[in-house]
Amino acid sequence: MATAVARLIEAHHDAGRDFTAAGVQSFVREEGSGEPIVLMHGLPSSAWLYRKVIPLLAAAGHRALCFDLPGLGLASRPTDFDYTIPGLGAFAAAAVDTLGLQRFHLVVHDAGGPVGFEMLMRIPERIASLTLLNTIVALDDVPFVMERYAAVATGPHWPAMPPVGMTRKIFTTVGIGDPSATPRDEVDVYRELVLREDDGRGYLAIMRNIEHKAEIRARYESVVDTRTVPYPVQILWGADDRVLPLKKHGWGALRASHLPAMFTIPGKHYFQEDHPQEIAAPRARLRPRRPRPRRHRPPQAPAHTPRSGSTAGSSRSSPTRTPPIRMSSRPSRPASGS
Repeated sequence: MATAVARLIEAHHDAGRDFTAAGVQSFVREEGSGEPIVLMHGLPSSAWLYRKVIPLLAAAGHRALCFDLPGLGLASRPTDFDYTIPGLGAFAAAAVDTLGLQRFHLVVHDAGGPVGFEMLMRIPERIASLTLLNTIVALDDVPFVMERYAAVATGPHWPAMPPVGMTRKIFTTVGIGDPSATPRDEVDVYRELVLREDDGRGYLAIMRNIEHKAEIRARYESVVDTRTVPYPVQILWGADDRVLPLKKHGWGALRASHLPAMFTIPGKHYFQEDHPQEIAAPRARLRPRRPRPRRHRPPQAPAHTPRSGSTAGSSRSSPTRTPPIRMSSRPSRPASGS
């Protein structure tokens, strides 16, 4: 590991603290006080993903935090851990207990969506709002590239990540819209925080244990369905994402949520790197949504037609308060006749 990367990881660790939940040692990076906002990372990622977002939310008066899931980041990698999505969700539920979070806003990204949904289903009464950032609702329709590799990479000498140069190219090509926003040493940190002491065995175990079942999709759709859930929901999508494309997964999430609109920005998959301000900007606001009856006209097929002046996640019912997740971006609404 290069000296510069080691220094960055050391500084990252110094910006947070270690904790133990459900018998597993992990790490949380947090700043600020006020209403808690839990930022859930995906795969292969860690709390490092939100290092630019957390200070912005803290400056706005919130307690913003992200903890590492077992097998990733600075968390431990026990060989006997349940490296399934439900297992990670159970750990996440234990983590928020350990961190003293009674009620909090949840922001999920990538495979952190399914993990967050599993946690949410255990403690729905503690969720103040749910924000989806380029995440996965239809898990049965998302074959991860690393799944096939992980199925054969069972020996101790199989690398869990591509070489440094290839990892940089992947991140800058499909992950970050503006590569100048993230120096290459910071990209290298992503790779190192996957490998660590077990050479990425924990990450590969997660990849081998992902299940793609229609009933799982139905469960996840139920936790984003604004007609029935007690918390408000909103969606912000990087429109240039080639990992989870807007026209397939973004619009799929919009249909599942039954929201009238979603926000899009010209970002790629890891837009936390070059658009952190869009996650914490003050203009767009969630409004609490009252559950609606099941009788609801199915939404028309969404079209990517950004339109200013409307807010994704808004409700016709009168708001009682405004939760703290605020975004500045362009809402994309379903267009008639598309």
